[in-house]
Amino acid sequence: MATAKLTPLQELEARRNAPAVPKRVISEEEKATRRDRVAKAKDALARSVGARGEQVAPARAALKTYLQRLNEPKQPDDAQFEALIEAPFKVPPRKKTNDRRF
Repeated sequence: MATAKLTPLQELEARRNAPAVPKRVISEEEKATRRDRVAKAKDALARSVGARGEQVAPARAALKTYLQRLNEPKQPDDAQFEALIEAPFKVPPRKKTNDRRF
């Protein structure tokens, strides 16, 4: 049995009569954590402006993405966040080569 398509008017009526989704309540502790993280992320972005290296551009992009997606439910844990903040300043290890030229 195929399901019948709804007209736009029926679709609006169905959405209006649908049960309301409960709004997510953010605690004061979570708000304080967010404020602290935003301040740290903005500070890291400001300090990394003059930094050079191949790691700086992707790390700055990751920080900007974090700030853009701040209201999404899935947020990085503390260890991931600290790594995100330190990424622009941490020089990646050199790649080892098997080239034995002297």
